Amino acid sequence: MKKSVYCSLFLVLFCVSFAQEDTISKISKQKGEPLEGMDCSWWNGGDRRSSATLAGKYFTPTVMVDANYSYSFNEPIDNTVVGSTALARNNEMQVSAVHIGGDFYRNNARAHIVTQFGTRSTVVPRNDYSVYKGQYQLSDVYRYLAEANAGYHFNVLHGINVDAGMFMSYIGLNSYYQVENWEYQASFTSDNTPWFFNGIRVQIFATKKLKIEPWIINGWQSYGMFNKQPGAGGNITWCPNENIKLLTNNYYGADAAGIPSRKRFHSDNSALVRYFNRPKSKFISKMAFSLTGDFGTEKGGGVNGLHDGDSLHGPAQYFASVMFYNRIWFSKNKLAWTFGGGYMQNPGRYLVLYPTGQASPLPSSTNPTQTVGAYPYSATPGDQFSGFDYSTNIDWMPNQHICFRVEYVHREASVPYFAGRGGVTSPSGYTTTQLPVDWKPDLVKSEDRIIFAVLFRL
Repeated sequence: MKKSVYCSLFLVLFCVSFAQEDTISKISKQKGEPLEGMDCSWWNGGDRRSSATLAGKYFTPTVMVDANYSYSFNEPIDNTVVGSTALARNNEMQVSAVHIGGDFYRNNARAHIVTQFGTRSTVVPRNDYSVYKGQYQLSDVYRYLAEANAGYHFNVLHGINVDAGMFMSYIGLNSYYQVENWEYQASFTSDNTPWFFNGIRVQIFATKKLKIEPWIINGWQSYGMFNKQPGAGGNITWCPNENIKLLTNNYYGADAAGIPSRKRFHSDNSALVRYFNRPKSKFISKMAFSLTGDFGTEKGGGVNGLHDGDSLHGPAQYFASVMFYNRIWFSKNKLAWTFGGGYMQNPGRYLVLYPTGQASPLPSSTNPTQTVGAYPYSATPGDQFSGFDYSTNIDWMPNQHICFRVEYVHREASVPYFAGRGGVTSPSGYTTTQLPVDWKPDLVKSEDRIIFAVLFRL
């Protein structure tokens, strides 16, 4: 692929048109703000509250709690979940996330800080291998921070924000915070793309319906920088009316540790459409769908992007995925039913979440691009991986602060990947058990699970 294509970071913006003639509730955005007068509470990956709960003159707090019980029909003896950033433990109650923080503002100066505790404070930093470059244990330094950034708001156009620090990623559509998502276990498209960025962003609200946001960041879901080159990219979000949200995220960087010649390009594109809206209805109150398509490649340093090359250029290495969800709200938005799923193709496995437990790769002290250990999961050029998933759930939302969710999920991969009955830790399931010479992690090609979740937001 030509270099000019890699550098075209903002050319993928697709459009749909839709007219909604029913009653429109304008509750989310106040006069003078971006998206003024629009109801954004129905968005997949967005805050479903009509307004901030305890908004103050200088500080607006945020409190979120995510607790779940996930039953795996594979029943792994070590209770370990494989291939998920939302879940960590099977067949037991867990506190996945506790977030405390908020927004500070004074004379256009601004700061946004949100902590993270619970299993996600271990699960998510585990997937960042930039922390093995240099010292100071970045995975521990940032482990209990979900977001931490500060900047300044300029009263230009409809507002310009310049911020530096750690931000939540928009790539993959889903929010990092489960209380904002239509589904609990994210599809492969979201779960294998970044949850956070570390760097500088500029949010330009050109009109009340259009945001343009360039980034200069350390890398693809990385606290540190893999090589000397920072990542660059950006987001464009356009809401022609409150029933449609269109966005594109595009990224270019060098994210293979110790291989600066390998470049990554990724394009992520989503459309959200609300096609029915009767908020006062006692039966169906609204219906909407979200559609996301992702495409990316890695080229150089032994891999060849879209096509298999010769022995010099290496095999193909790309990422192609799609996910679709439809949601129907009932009883004045107190109940909701969501169904959908997705598909991912990822030759080279460069964005696949490595299995947990003894099957996880550990970075070599001599070559951080290689893996060591008794049973490392292979992610070398040419390794194939594809997967699909589908799910359905029922949400009960007695008010805008609490959600009780029951969800069924099926996931399947082209190679053994998920935790089977024998688990991925040891024959007994405990890390204290010495591994017999003939023991191997029990990885299987599919899993089915039921998730019970309680999601709170203040």
